[in-house]
Amino acid sequence: MGQDTARTGRKPRADGLRNREKLLSAAREVFSAGGPEASLEAVAKRAGVGIGTLYRHFPTREALFQAVYMREADQMVSMAESLGGLPPEEALRTWMRGFIGMVATKKGMLSALAPALDSDCPTFADAADRMRATAGLLLDRGREEGVFRSDISPEEMLRVFVGVCYTRDIEGWRDTVTRMLDIFIDGMTCLPDGR
Repeated sequence: MGQDTARTGRKPRADGLRNREKLLSAAREVFSAGGPEASLEAVAKRAGVGIGTLYRHFPTREALFQAVYMREADQMVSMAESLGGLPPEEALRTWMRGFIGMVATKKGMLSALAPALDSDCPTFADAADRMRATAGLLLDRGREEGVFRSDISPEEMLRVFVGVCYTRDIEGWRDTVTRMLDIFIDGMTCLPDGR
């Protein structure tokens, strides 16, 4: 339920929904790029709306952060569901690249907004649970087909993904992270003899 619905009890207008979607898309782009240009004003400008419209939909910085983060989590779950036709290893690598993008957005938001967030916030706990469950589905599918080792849990895999993504930022970090996580996935695959 959006902010407008929660405040008024009415269904949001179509133009309001369009503006909200434009703001969420713009926030992802602006925060993924990071840097000093990643401000709320830049988000409003990229979305083609005024700063008042941004605050009408997202009254606090934290509200925008949480909405973008939940949207990213929703997209990661949907992506995993859409990868069912790919071989398990290719599906996991594709999902991993999306995960890197999600982390890039989160890193950009943290540096741009510097929100005082509670790590026990239900929004973030729910997103983390959904990421673990989604990673588990991808791993289970690969295990059933004999592609992935059975001694790695979804939690362990995500800890590696997150840990590698949050190493010190340098130019081109995404390429380095992608290469390192590809190597990790190579290590998760079973050898031809099933080991």
